Amino acid sequence: MGGHLVTVATCSLNQWVLDWEGNLQRIVESIHLAKKAGARLRVGPELEICGYSGLDHFHELDVYTHSLEMLRKLLEDESCHDILIDVGLPILHRNIRYNARAILLNGKILLIRPKMWLANDGNYREMRHFTPWMRPRETELFHLPKILQEIQGETHVLFGDAVISTPETAFGAETCEELFTPKAPHIDMALDGVEIITNSSGSHFTLQKLDVRLKLIMEATRKSGGVYLYANQQGCDGERLYFDGCAMIIVNGDIVAQGSQFSLNDVEVVTATVDLEEVRAYRSSISRGLQAATSNAKYQRIQTSFELSPEDEDTDIWKKPTLPRQPRYHSVEEEIALCGGCYLWDYLRRSGTAGYLVPLSGGIDSCATATLVFSMCRIVIQAIEDGNQQVIEDVRRICKYGEEGELPKTPQELCNQVFTTIYMGMSKQSSSETRGRAKELADAIGSYHVNLDIDDVYEAQKKLIVQTTNFEPKFKVHGGTVQENLTLQCLQARIRMVTAYEFGQILPTARGRPGGGSLLVLGSANVGESLRGYLTKYDCSSADINPIGSIDKADLKRFIAWAEKKFDLPCLHGFLTAVPTAELEPITQEYVQSDEADMGMTYAELTVFGRLRKLNKLGPFAMFQRLVHDWSADREKVEGDEAPFYTPRQVAEKVKRFFHFYAINRHKMTTLTPALHCNDYSPDDNRFDLRPFLYPPFWKSWSFKRIDMELEKIEKRREERAGKGKETA
Repeated sequence: MGGHLVTVATCSLNQWVLDWEGNLQRIVESIHLAKKAGARLRVGPELEICGYSGLDHFHELDVYTHSLEMLRKLLEDESCHDILIDVGLPILHRNIRYNARAILLNGKILLIRPKMWLANDGNYREMRHFTPWMRPRETELFHLPKILQEIQGETHVLFGDAVISTPETAFGAETCEELFTPKAPHIDMALDGVEIITNSSGSHFTLQKLDVRLKLIMEATRKSGGVYLYANQQGCDGERLYFDGCAMIIVNGDIVAQGSQFSLNDVEVVTATVDLEEVRAYRSSISRGLQAATSNAKYQRIQTSFELSPEDEDTDIWKKPTLPRQPRYHSVEEEIALCGGCYLWDYLRRSGTAGYLVPLSGGIDSCATATLVFSMCRIVIQAIEDGNQQVIEDVRRICKYGEEGELPKTPQELCNQVFTTIYMGMSKQSSSETRGRAKELADAIGSYHVNLDIDDVYEAQKKLIVQTTNFEPKFKVHGGTVQENLTLQCLQARIRMVTAYEFGQILPTARGRPGGGSLLVLGSANVGESLRGYLTKYDCSSADINPIGSIDKADLKRFIAWAEKKFDLPCLHGFLTAVPTAELEPITQEYVQSDEADMGMTYAELTVFGRLRKLNKLGPFAMFQRLVHDWSADREKVEGDEAPFYTPRQVAEKVKRFFHFYAINRHKMTTLTPALHCNDYSPDDNRFDLRPFLYPPFWKSWSFKRIDMELEKIEKRREERAGKGKETA
């Protein structure tokens, strides 16, 4: 029987897909930090050796070969001995691809534990790349390749679902998605006496997801008792996802250690000292004992003499259990600022480009994108002040204006080095207000700002139509048709896209940046506009990356209102009070273009449509059936009810309008700029929201006819009820 005080470590690593040596270096650094803190067990993120978001690279044999080569390097590194290591990697076993974990000790493999329940919802496609291990609590032999046989001194190691037994306790592993399943492996492990559970995750960020994740992890040990170590990736590993870290250690349902959710640290290790006697006391209830005694779920135990808590450490009176703490959450506004800023920095430093460029329109969407870049600059400057050497190295490499090696001292100084804003106006369509707001924002955040008009280019392109067809298109306000109006609006929008890329490619050279380089163009279409298709294909929504592409208008407004005070940017107030407008039509005394008027629905209604379509999985008819109640003009208003009041016919018209425009504009989603994933109702066509892009006309569809049938019944019943009410009166 060993001691009862155990120091354990988990971590968040900023891994990068296929960055083999970089990933290994970060793994080794995390092990060193864990050992330095006195930990005897270290767990890391899912697939940390190769990076989580390998996608179809997991079909390539190179990935499995190089993963084992990195594993060998880790086993050979004696500085990583004297600690139990739980490391994630893909494994090819008997011609089957597995998402697996290797449990290592002193240069030897104790167990390879394959993932049993694979993630396949939303952005996750693990079943496309891996096969789950479908035999709970069973093991077989894995034939080691020659490069590992030499180190192991054996030809085979155990492969399957087993646990590790040390002199004083036992620990087992579950991986990411397994925690979220109704019958998670930790339940049977806990009933079989396993006291420490490790979880290696690749869990990406969505707004307010941390609350759900924390509750699940806390509940895992609140019911079963035990120590739970959660590890996660942190940062952008090469995809649209931001992995939001937050490594944590939980004992009997209480958090004792929690890492950062957003950070520029490539390696963050979280440690805690836990008392195994507290776990045993917590599990002493009669009901739990009866369930454990009658459970048939028995795990094979792999014995090791390595002590997690040497008995003589119990006499170390300076060593004590880590006290519980309250969980730490960020508000929606903070999450947008921190996630967007950290993601943009990862993307910039790893892309090798000179900075970002965003077309500023004077509206709130492009304002939000620019403010996120400023948030990035604030985070980077703070990291420099904190002495983050990786950030300092990256800043020196990217920021080449001015004295060589000189670091910017303020967010505005950094912003001027890496961020260009450009206002592309039209003399008749653009107002002095939007032009002024764009300039004021650029001055406040310190961006390099370009103010120009595209009238000459627009007139030249328009002249092509006149010369070729002998027909001059006109705007609607000048008597033109709908098609003429759209043609002229789209022409301006596409000229702006070409101009943005033109300046993005040449500006670093024109500004005298040593080595030149190019700028990544940022998009500013929010999730509602993408869902509705309220954008021009190949306009300024076409960019290299879109940091707000899955954030709705309401959350963007909340973020800007928060940033106005938090970032000390008073100029943001003007963006909040301005009417959203594309400014693609001429301004007259009688007419100013409005986004919501053009769309025929409010941004708040778009959010509702988006959530019901994706999260609630409702088509046109089912959505009408839901909203005719939620938005009923006849309902009694209660506190907290912010929904609009519409008659059944108005609800039917709204639902039909949404699905009509959603269907005819769905083709735009196939070319949508990759957007940072922040919401679970994103219309991203790449992998998250897979739908056809050629639909039958919805106005003639059976689902619309069913809405009409239902509407007729509802209206008839309303009339009858109204008639009875008159008789009673």
